[in-house]
Amino acid sequence: MDQWSNAKLCDVANLILGAILFFSPWIFAFAAGTQSQNAMGSGIVIFLLSVAALSAFAVWEEWLNLVVGLWVLVSPWVLGFQATTAMGVHVVIGVLVAVLAAIELWMMYQNPPTQSAA
Repeated sequence: MDQWSNAKLCDVANLILGAILFFSPWIFAFAAGTQSQNAMGSGIVIFLLSVAALSAFAVWEEWLNLVVGLWVLVSPWVLGFQATTAMGVHVVIGVLVAVLAAIELWMMYQNPPTQSAA
């Protein structure tokens, strides 16, 4: 049962991180353009994946959260907004989301949930 509690905590943390990323253009006064659009779009995706994982856990949700977290991490270089506040926010949140998703996947593969035959 502890495994599911830890997995739920990771999902809740990702839910909060997705919301922070979504609101970060207003909180940190990002410039309008790709950095704001990327923050809002990626934040929505992370938030929705976390809601889906909390309502009905599936492995694919964690893999997608890992991919989105890695995208958020590298997006400042891909989209060209290095050396800005937006870059710092994207890198920190991207690392946290990717690490939380990786931890959750690791927990799942170490001790897969058992299903009864009933």
